[in-house]
Amino acid sequence: MSLDNLIGRTLERIDPDASVIKRLFSSAERNIADAHVMEISSENQFDAAYKAIMQLSNAALQANGFRTLTSKPGHHMTMIQVLSQTIGLDKQTVKVCWNAMRRM
Repeated sequence: MSLDNLIGRTLERIDPDASVIKRLFSSAERNIADAHVMEISSENQFDAAYKAIMQLSNAALQANGFRTLTSKPGHHMTMIQVLSQTIGLDKQTVKVCWNAMRRM
């Protein structure tokens, strides 16, 4: 399925905004650093890592001219599921990520 096929269902088309994408990358970098802090609980480390994954997935989607419709359920899953289209991540890795998130 192409990203265009998801317009109106889970995605909308946008004009990529370099400043928004840069902020997402900056936030992801901070969350990745927080995920490595051993003095915080494993739950908070996991939360920081999850946020970084979502921020980077969102940046990839926006760089391709799309964003999720947050009013629709499953927008986090959509960002993971389309990684093969947004950054070329192999579909098997996307499937592993998607299955892991479904168990949360």
